[in-house]
Amino acid sequence: MPDLDSPHPAETLDGVSTVEVRTSASAALIPTIRAVASDLAARADFDLDAISDLRMAVDEACATLVDVAAPRSVLHCTFHVRHDGIEVRAEVEVGDPTSAVSTDTFGWRVLQTLADEVDVLASPAVDGGRPTVGIRLDKLAGDAPR
Repeated sequence: MPDLDSPHPAETLDGVSTVEVRTSASAALIPTIRAVASDLAARADFDLDAISDLRMAVDEACATLVDVAAPRSVLHCTFHVRHDGIEVRAEVEVGDPTSAVSTDTFGWRVLQTLADEVDVLASPAVDGGRPTVGIRLDKLAGDAPR
């Protein structure tokens, strides 16, 4: 039986809660993922500015990935919620193995400004599947120096 008096009853033993969201890689569904990010940040006691930054960063990351996604691809987002921050990993399958996330755009600069850390993820095709590209971003709970 979980300890309901614990300050974080949903946490796992290592202090991290994980939430996964999978949707069609469609711009029309990005607001759903953005809402999940907002809710998780609010529940983790982020301040309003950090919640807003995370929402916008998740929106920008997902929009960037939807642009390079293969037709009928799935946008897979994983949120790792810790007491001091949230790590978000978002990825899609790409039809062209040379597809990549562009890091020299205005949108990428915005993403770097909103998140405390941002990386591009790339995985080759595995077991007959398609290669994937993704974005990992970290957002701290409070105002951290950048």
